[in-house]
Amino acid sequence: MQSPSPNKNHATLILQSALLCFFVFNSCSKSQSTPPAKYDGFFYANHPVDLDAIIIEAFFDPVCPDSRDAWPPLKQALQHYGPHVSLVVHLLPLPYHDNAYATSRALHIVNRTNSSATFCLLEWFFKQQEKFYNAPTQNMTRTAVVKEIVKFAAEGIGNSYSSALESGFSDHSTDLLTRVSFKFSATRGVYATPTFFVNGFSLAGAGSPLDYNGWRKVIDPLLSEKGKKREVPLHLFL
Repeated sequence: MQSPSPNKNHATLILQSALLCFFVFNSCSKSQSTPPAKYDGFFYANHPVDLDAIIIEAFFDPVCPDSRDAWPPLKQALQHYGPHVSLVVHLLPLPYHDNAYATSRALHIVNRTNSSATFCLLEWFFKQQEKFYNAPTQNMTRTAVVKEIVKFAAEGIGNSYSSALESGFSDHSTDLLTRVSFKFSATRGVYATPTFFVNGFSLAGAGSPLDYNGWRKVIDPLLSEKGKKREVPLHLFL
């Protein structure tokens, strides 16, 4: 029997991947038939989104190196633009990062306990995320990994969070919150981290960090355009 040609095998793989994505997306949509009680995501600096501001949505994985590298320039841009830019961070725990889901769940637990500590914990994960890469934890049980995450998080944001973290991992509602984040990413077509949306439109280069100059190139023209729209011709008052 003649073996299939390489081109045919390649086409088959593409078809199988497309079907898998379809069924995953479809199952996510059906299983989350009821909208969540609140919009997914963490609001930077506890500021509600200002609809008059430029809105950035960032999709991060706490143990993704590219997400880690993308955060400092984005934070610098936020500090530069102040109230003109709002940020919402969504979590996408990538399936090939063994501890992405548990670290994402820890962030949801802390955000529910005290939202002002959420980004402190995110930065703490970014700072020492190697602790939760696949290789260092491959021989640990899930229970042992969760205990290590609780201990690590408490060291970063304060021992007063230990109890909330421990009980949070036993609370089904925090599991649901983390699942909603994953499903939300799927509904937006996000498959890699970091991924950025600006005013609802995705930026090119999903899966790669954007440096500070890159953010300036994206945001400066938008602010300039908004400024032009607000200008009122003087002759209207003459």
